[in-house]
Amino acid sequence: MQRVLQFSMVLTLAYVGATFYFGLRAHSLALISEAGHNVSDLLAIVLSFVAVYFQSRPATEQKTFGYQRAGVLAAFVNASTLVVLSVWIAIEAVERLSAPVAVQPKLMMVVALAGVVMNGTIATLLWRFSGDVNIRSTFLHMLGDTLSTAAVIVGGAAILFTGLTWIDPALSILIAGMILWSSVGIVRETLNILLEGTPRNLQLGEVREAMAAVNGVLNVHDLHVWSLGSKSHALASHVTIAEMPMSECGSILTDINCALRERFHITHTTIQFETTGCETTHGCAAPPELETVGAHDHHHGHSHSH
Repeated sequence: MQRVLQFSMVLTLAYVGATFYFGLRAHSLALISEAGHNVSDLLAIVLSFVAVYFQSRPATEQKTFGYQRAGVLAAFVNASTLVVLSVWIAIEAVERLSAPVAVQPKLMMVVALAGVVMNGTIATLLWRFSGDVNIRSTFLHMLGDTLSTAAVIVGGAAILFTGLTWIDPALSILIAGMILWSSVGIVRETLNILLEGTPRNLQLGEVREAMAAVNGVLNVHDLHVWSLGSKSHALASHVTIAEMPMSECGSILTDINCALRERFHITHTTIQFETTGCETTHGCAAPPELETVGAHDHHHGHSHSH
């Protein structure tokens, strides 16, 4: 993955320089906006590269979950910069519509064609790693660039045959809309993770039902599910069971964790067994009697009870 990102950085840097230089020569706002878009892409790739490095670092006593959210934070920054960039492009395009500037469509088309090839190559390389929200944010950057540079080619051809210079800023508005649409989704997803919301692909009710269906479970409450990174989830819950020796409740814990792992891919759980109900105040559960058994399962080759 890191080699793919390094290769992408070199290609993107070269293309940024080319699009900006030839955009000025061709007086094309569409090309200049592409250069700006690709600067943000370069930043996205650099951030993704740094995040991948941090994500691979082990957990420490200070960072007990490691750096799993480094990629999420990078994706949030990437997407936020794209939102700002899309607004800037749209403002510039509206000004161009009121005061059209003559452009060189042939030069636009040649540079844009090179951009389609470059961005398409990078997007294809990143696609197989797009399960990670960090890489997916960069993949969407490059996919959006591929489509927008293809639109520049079409626009250049239209200007060449019709002489209508307003097509160039109109294309810029279209590009800005595409950037904004792809970015807002990532901002929402990453904010949900950073604010420890329930993962978007999980329904809390379904998780509760799956746990309650395990033989021996009487009640499931104070249930929390959140994301550690883009692909790893954690769960904490109180589970009421009948009064029994600790040695006998181990099978219930095993069955709960199996259900969570197989149905929802949740592998980091903290489950507290109780033999009586508990009162929950402001999200903090306080059992009325000290008849609880805590159980924690990490699914990294070991589990333990306390």
